[in-house]
Amino acid sequence: MCTVVRTNAISPPGLEWGMTMRVYMDYNATTPVDPAVLEAMLPFLRDQFGNAGSVHTPGQRARAAVETARESVAALIGARPGEIVFTGGGTEADNLAIFGAVAASTRPRMHIITTAIEHHAVLHACENLAEQGVDVTIVPVGRGEGSQGVVDPEEIRRAIRPETVLISVMHANNELGTIQPIEEIGRIAAAAGICFHCDAVQSAGKIPVNVKSMGVDLLSISAHKFCGPKGVGALYVREGTPLVPRSRGGHAEKGRRAGTENVPGIAAFGKAAELAQVKLPEDSVRIRGLRDRLEATLLDRISGSRVNAGSSSRVPNTSNMVFPGAGGEALLIALDLQGIACSTGAACSSGSTEPSHVLLAAGVSLDNARSSLRLSLGRMTTPPEVEFAAATIPAVVERLRAISPRSDVSSVR
Repeated sequence: MCTVVRTNAISPPGLEWGMTMRVYMDYNATTPVDPAVLEAMLPFLRDQFGNAGSVHTPGQRARAAVETARESVAALIGARPGEIVFTGGGTEADNLAIFGAVAASTRPRMHIITTAIEHHAVLHACENLAEQGVDVTIVPVGRGEGSQGVVDPEEIRRAIRPETVLISVMHANNELGTIQPIEEIGRIAAAAGICFHCDAVQSAGKIPVNVKSMGVDLLSISAHKFCGPKGVGALYVREGTPLVPRSRGGHAEKGRRAGTENVPGIAAFGKAAELAQVKLPEDSVRIRGLRDRLEATLLDRISGSRVNAGSSSRVPNTSNMVFPGAGGEALLIALDLQGIACSTGAACSSGSTEPSHVLLAAGVSLDNARSSLRLSLGRMTTPPEVEFAAATIPAVVERLRAISPRSDVSSVR
């Protein structure tokens, strides 16, 4: 095994043991906290521990930090500060949007529309509403060249009924990285007078996100997807959008989410949003270059390999690749032993023996879905790490193919 030396000054903690450098390629699951974000967070874990709901000086300092962060998060997505509701993460933001929008409707019969590739935070919320009598339409996504993993806006238009109260479509898919035509869907929703929610957890901080040009009424984001801490997110609620809160017990977040604000997390979230806005143009170009180099090398060295949704529009950091003859779970474990951290799909689905619902919806065969690997890069990814992965993955695939009784794919080139 070759040794990788991290050349940048930022090294995610806990990613080294012995003589082997851990190469982290699972940024879509979570990201290392940027050192500047950690510094912004620490004062509110130490001496500035006031409750943002208190009127005394320590409380007002905490309140000021929350409102400063609200401005930064709003600026990242082109919103007004008053339209930002802080939550405990992306899943809570999705749940607040979906359950809150449906609860706000006064129609005797209700219908919602979503897609087959949504995160489980959306799909499971829709399933729960279906159990309560709400009609749910799950729209398919494309399976062909150039449209794989992307929803056709006309499918959304055709699914609309007089009783439709909500449309929920993600911006970027967490497994494939495919970017959905949100602006066009936003225009369709607006013309029909339907509330439109977008899960932007995997796009915010990676590509430009502007709630006004997208035409969304509700939009979810999460700090830990762009070098912020876990356990804090936000829901954009367009001014005037009816929304019933999911929690009761106080007046925090203008009555839209009860409970004491997570001041350290929110302060860090604000800093992460501020950094993301500044770094996005440079990061996206650099990371895309690393991602494309990794894909090209693996495609050249591993026979039969291909990129799922490779010809579709994708966020710059995500690659989902098929390595026929090498089971994804075995490949994941073998690569982890070699020092490479990646995934076979959504982190929230770890432990499931079922193949990815996203890959199957995008037309990937059952066997290929079980032989797929997601490699997601980020701000701290370096060229030596990509070189290490490009050298290691083919060797591991070759070993797994050699011991697989079902493998009929020729060896690595």
